Parts: sequence; structure tokens; C-alpha cells
Amino acid sequence: MITIWGRANSVNVQKVLWGCEELNLPFDRIDAGMQYGRNNESGYLAMNPTGRVPTVVDGDFVLWESNSILRYLAMQYAPHNALYPSDPKTRASADRWLDWSLSTLQPAERPVFWGYVRTPAAERNAAQLAAAASETEKLWRVIDTHLKDRDYLEGNAFTLADIVIGAYARRWFGITELVRPALPDLERWYIGVTQRAGFQRHVAPALS
Repeated sequence: MITIWGRANSVNVQKVLWGCEELNLPFDRIDAGMQYGRNNESGYLAMNPTGRVPTVVDGDFVLWESNSILRYLAMQYAPHNALYPSDPKTRASADRWLDWSLSTLQPAERPVFWGYVRTPAAERNAAQLAAAASETEKLWRVIDTHLKDRDYLEGNAFTLADIVIGAYARRWFGITELVRPALPDLERWYIGVTQRAGFQRHVAPALS
């Protein structure tokens, strides 16, 4: 049984839970992080010295970093599954979105999410939030353009790239206070990924 350490409302934990659902992998999840604590305890830090979530334990193998976890689970348990394509070009194309999500999208998205969802309205800095939302919008325009005439981010099938970007898209579309531009191809793709059981179970619940 795979054990996943991390709170269910963490976007990085949600990515891994969704991936397990797509791979039909049973798992046990243990709450950790924020109000649950544990991630700063010595036992957890022995597994993951960063103190972040998620951490996955698979037998005697321990791994942290959500996108690396997704790659590992796909390679270990479904090496021929289209979720992580075997063709080098398609795999590399999917990988770039996983890398881009961490290097570019998440740093831009984080202040928007925290500002609207985890900061009381009276404490928000409207100017900073507007600037952060504007920068994040530019990145979603990149995705919208890329998705023109595409059902999925890469190749002809749903891949890890759709999981990772889809988890962040849930936040972008789920913040009701945001005024979003019309991005029809992004919206079409997002509606499609929201129908997947893993999204419904692990990503769709209310933002918190």
C-alpha cells in the first residue's frame, strides 16, 4: 500500500491523489501540513528534509516533490500507460509543462490563491492582488493558445501534464472574485478535465 503524507487541500497533494486515481492505485493518506502539523516533526523530516508535502512512501522507497512522485508512480506501476508517454518527444513535451508549472505558473499563481482564499478580505492588498492576477492571466493565455485545436496538452491522450496544469486551473477558475478574460480553448479543455473521476474526487472540493 502506498502512503501519501499531506493535507487534502494542498494543490501538490491533489496532483498526486489525482494521479493515483488515474492509475487505479490504492493508497493511504495521512494528514500533514498547516493545521495538521507533523511535517516539522523529526520523523517526517527524516523522510523529507524540506518539511513540505506531499511525501510518498512505497515500501522502503520514500520520495518527495509532487511532479517527481507522479513520474515515479506512472513509470513504476503503468510503464505503458499513455499517462506518461514512452515516446521520447511526447514525454519531453509533457515534461516541460510539469517543469513550467513549478518554475513559472506556481510562483505566479500562489499570491493570487493565498490572497483571495487564505487571507481575510479586510487584510488583502488590492493593488498587489490585481498585479499578481494580471501576471497569472498572461500565463493562462499561453496555455489557451497552445490548446487551440488540441484536446489535451500533449499528444492525443490525457497525460501527467493535464493533471498538473489542471490542478492549478482549478484554482484559477475557482476563485470567484477574479475577473477572468474569455479564454475559450482553455475553458473547453478545463471543462473536459473536470469530468474525470480523479479531478472530481480530489481537486473539485471547495478551495480552502
